[in-house]
Amino acid sequence: MPRSRFSGSLTTPKVDVAIDMGNPLLNLTVDGFLKIGTVAATRVVAEDAYHALRKGSISRNNLEHTLKKMCKEGAYWGTVAGAYVGMEYGVERIRGASD
Repeated sequence: MPRSRFSGSLTTPKVDVAIDMGNPLLNLTVDGFLKIGTVAATRVVAEDAYHALRKGSISRNNLEHTLKKMCKEGAYWGTVAGAYVGMEYGVERIRGASD
């Protein structure tokens, strides 16, 4: 069973997270999932914060709905990005060249 390591660094404006799963395909796939999933969840927060400010009120139901929407969008777009990055890596390995 492969060991996994997690390391991260924070320098403005770039956040870099490196996850070593022991396989380059898994490394790239998980990295793509986390990066794009985070962007999607942040987009949901920004949209819902804007709507809450325009409406002028925030309720517990709105917060729960936002959290649920963050998880759904993050998982969806993260999965799409992970699949794309994994397929791109696989095609590069098969072709033997990168674009």
